[in-house]
Order: sequence, then structure tokens, then C-alpha cells
Amino acid sequence: MTQTHGLAQQETLTDDRPTKPALWNGWRQRCPKCGEGKLLHSYLKVNDSCANCGEEFHHHRADDGPAYLTILAVGHIMAPLMHYMAFEWRPSPWVMASVFSVTCIAASLYLLPRLKGVVVAYQWAKRMHGFDKAARSAG
Repeated sequence: MTQTHGLAQQETLTDDRPTKPALWNGWRQRCPKCGEGKLLHSYLKVNDSCANCGEEFHHHRADDGPAYLTILAVGHIMAPLMHYMAFEWRPSPWVMASVFSVTCIAASLYLLPRLKGVVVAYQWAKRMHGFDKAARSAG
């Protein structure tokens, strides 16, 4: 009897959760499991659990990952645009600084909560940091 219980637990640990739908739900700031409940409240605070399906999120470990990804994305988009604009149109430094400052801030504010949702959803899909109930109950 313990042999079948061990196999059932091992299957539960190795079952993959669908990553792409979870990432899409995270991008939309929705629960990676059901896609209905809100993942975040206020601006960047992750809910303790989904109001729709009850999935727990309090053990996520997003930390600085979303900020690094935001800087990486905004930098890779803005740097070539700045280079092109500086050499093609040659605007005054004040125009260049003001336009790209506002654009970088707006892009960062848009991307940061979405990338936080993606990081939490990826952790959920890969059963990282306590998102696997079978591993938590066994350990």
C-alpha cells in the first residue's frame, strides 16, 4: 500500500503544469492556475491566495527578478532608439533627455507589475519555492 502511495506522490511531483498559459496569465496579472483571480493587489504586492480558486501565493520568491528583467527589456529597447535618434535627427540634448526619460519611466512602470506576474507564474508552473503542495507535505 505504501508502494502505490509513493508512486502517486512521485507522479504528482513530476507532473508538469502548462507553462505558456501560466506565463500569459501572469502577464495579465491573473492567477496562473485558474486565470480568473487577481495575482497582484495595489501595484506590486502579491496576494496571499487566489480569490477564485484558492491557490496560495504567499511563498513566492520574485524578489529582484522582475526589476532586473524590466531594466533589461527597457534598456534593450531604448538604447538602440536613442542611438538612432541621436545620429539620424540630432535633437538638442534637452529634447533627447526629456523624451527618453519620460519614455523609460513609462515603459518601466508598465512592464514591472507584468513581469512580476510572469516571474510568480513561472515559479508556480515549475513548482518552485513552495508551489508544490506534495513536496511541502512530504518534507
